[in-house]
Amino acid sequence: MEQLLQNPYFGTFAYYTVTGLAMVVFLSVFELVTRYQVWQELKKGNVAVAMATGGKLFGIANIFSYSIQHHDSIGQALIWGTFGFFLLLGSYFIFEFMTPGFRVDDEIGRDNRAIGLISMVLSIGFSFVIGASLTR
Repeated sequence: MEQLLQNPYFGTFAYYTVTGLAMVVFLSVFELVTRYQVWQELKKGNVAVAMATGGKLFGIANIFSYSIQHHDSIGQALIWGTFGFFLLLGSYFIFEFMTPGFRVDDEIGRDNRAIGLISMVLSIGFSFVIGASLTR
């Protein structure tokens, strides 16, 4: 297997596939912890949900980018990427905790774009911090 991963085409495809599957699983986890139904809200044109979900997608991909760059095997990249995802998930809960005057999920579900934008930027910002820490 290691020899196959040395082939740049096969290696790229393998990392792409593993990361893509991980993103589907991790987005499903986010779907479970949010109060709104992501795909139903997206069909309705809820821009706040689109921004928040886009930030999560970017965040997960960014964490995996760092993990792939700094670990020698797909297994290690997946383990560290998964760890990074759980840290990103934790930052989502911290954001909810730090806003006691309102519920972030309820505001995003109501298409409050200001909250959706902040949620997106937090996911992206924390993904850079998490990713950089995975390289140590």
